[in-house]
Amino acid sequence: MGTLLKLEEVGMFLLSIILFNQLDYPWWVFPACLLLPDISMIGYVMNLRIGAWIYNFFHHKLAVIITFIMGIWLNESVITLAGVILLGHSAMDRMFGIGLKYKDRFTHTHLSRIDTEF
Repeated sequence: MGTLLKLEEVGMFLLSIILFNQLDYPWWVFPACLLLPDISMIGYVMNLRIGAWIYNFFHHKLAVIITFIMGIWLNESVITLAGVILLGHSAMDRMFGIGLKYKDRFTHTHLSRIDTEF
């Protein structure tokens, strides 16, 4: 993944922090919730196709935008918070080269193949 694309994701991650600071939550809520979207990996228990679909739904930027806008429109701070967390999480994943999943394998993403060897 190119430097310019990584910088774009850094910018979106910083935007999520700025947006979070506009909400009425204590600071520790942001880091405490930042990894919650990865619960969507539970779909992989069923099979690769369902796992990829559920994972991608919770990591897709359009879902992020819709969630955030719905929170503002409904004046529901929890939904707005969910949109901000989804934005920060998906940007953070992409900063590290982890993208949306293909249904052939968990480690095959639209940005790269994730090296799973340690």
